[in-house]
Formats: sequence, structure tokens, C-alpha cells
Amino acid sequence: MNTAVLTRAGIAAAGAALLVGGLTACGTGKADGKGDAKTAAKPETPAEAVKASYTKTVAAKFAKYEMTITSGSGKAEQLSGTKGWYPSATAIDDKGDGANQVMIGDVVYTHSDKPLEGKSWMKMNLNKDGKPRSRFNDDPADYLAVLLGQQKVTLVGTEQIDGGEARHFKATLTNADLLAADESTKVMEAANRQYLHEALKEYTSLDVDLWIGKDGHPVRVDSAQGTKDGTTKVSAKFSGYGTTAPVAAPPADQVADFDDVMKGIDDKLKGVDDTLKEADKTLKDAGLGGLGGS
Repeated sequence: MNTAVLTRAGIAAAGAALLVGGLTACGTGKADGKGDAKTAAKPETPAEAVKASYTKTVAAKFAKYEMTITSGSGKAEQLSGTKGWYPSATAIDDKGDGANQVMIGDVVYTHSDKPLEGKSWMKMNLNKDGKPRSRFNDDPADYLAVLLGQQKVTLVGTEQIDGGEARHFKATLTNADLLAADESTKVMEAANRQYLHEALKEYTSLDVDLWIGKDGHPVRVDSAQGTKDGTTKVSAKFSGYGTTAPVAAPPADQVADFDDVMKGIDDKLKGVDDTLKEADKTLKDAGLGGLGGS
């Protein structure tokens, strides 16, 4: 009798152990499965990729560029140099020996091989009425900014650009899309957003193909910019983020101001005109008919 009881007790204990072990194993498996689901990273959406690249690019401030601009007539212009953003800046080095044109905000500096009044740079301020001129600068930050908050941005795939891997994003945007850029995300500073929207008012459409490299910066952008005057195509490559020297104005003592130069010419012409008038009067007083003849 005692033996039977012990046997039944042993079987019951063994069964309980198996049951507890089975439940523990099942519980562990479910916990691990849930852990994997929680820790598995969600694929980055195109909107998130653009936002991350914009934030990183803004911090870099400057980059080198090589660009081809093709007008609606088919005429192509190739440019290279340095681009900067916030504030917008461009240095053009078309000879490979240093910038020969610099634009910072609304001020343009142009280098001349023939110095004027001993100065090799001419400065022209495009802001004549006190209102900043808004313009699309074709820099990496501008291109990323127009894609901020745009649901039309899609990931085409991963491609090789100049030997490096880059993700290819694409968007076809209307004027209404462009004027809504970043409004839903508010990633940009308000002043920069307003400036961008002003610059895009005249655009009827913008097609953008943008490649973001492994470091998170745009390495190439192809765009078709539509306005009432036609479509301009721009193809650009960017590099040197964070290591490119800033765009800087030429030394002040080497710069002549366009307005001052023109005023000087006007004053000289006025002086010549006054001299001619005086000569004409003198000739007439002498009975010689003046400069116009008898």
C-alpha cells in the first residue's frame, strides 16, 4: 500500500515538473519573441531619411560642388566651387585657381584681371530697396528643405555614385507642394522656411532626384525646375561636408563698389557735359556758330 502511494506520488511529482518545465519553456519563447519584435528596428521612411539628412547637412554649413545648368534653350553652363547655406553663399571657381565670383546673401563680388582704380574686385548689392532677394541657391540644404514633410518622396533604391553606395530618393512636386514644404514638420527655422517659400513662388513644378550617401549627406541631385519661362535642368554633385573652407568676401581694400564707380563716371560725364556747354557758348559769343556749326 505504501509502495503504491509512493509510486503515485512520484508520478505526480514528475508530471508536475514536466508541466512546469513546459510552461517555463513556452513562456521564455514568447518573451524572446516579443523582445525581438520590440527591438527590431523599423525601416526608415523616405520622410525620416530626408529629415535626418537635412539636420546633418545644415550643421555642415559648406560643401564643394560641381554643377551643370541647362536652360530651356538647351544651352549648358558648367560651374564648380563652394556652396554655403543659412545664409546662402556661392563661390564660383571656373578657372581652377580660386574663386572669381562670390555671392553672399544679396552681395555679388566679381574678380577682374584688369584692376579698376587699383582694385581687382567689384562689389554689387542686388538689394536696392531694403528687401532681401529670395532665391533658390541650388545647395544641398535647399534641395533637402523642399522635400521636408513631402509625402510624395519615394525611395527608388540603393545605387553606386562615384564608387560609393547611396540611397536614391525621388519626388515630383507642384507649386502647391513647394509652398507647403516643411510646414508639417517645422524642422527649419521660421525665417529660413519663409525665405524658401518666397524663393519658390515662381516655380510651377520641381522634379527632384536626390542621392544620400552613407554619411547621411546628399552626394548628387538632379532637378528640373519649371517656371512660366520654361524648364531649367540642374545636375549637381556635392562633397567635402564639414571640411570645406567657408565662402568669404574678398579683402575690403581690394574691392571697388559698383555704385560708387558709376557715380564717379556720372560725375565725370557731367563735368565733360558742362565743359562742352561752356565751349559751345564761347564759340557762339564769338560769332562762330557754336559746336553745332553755323
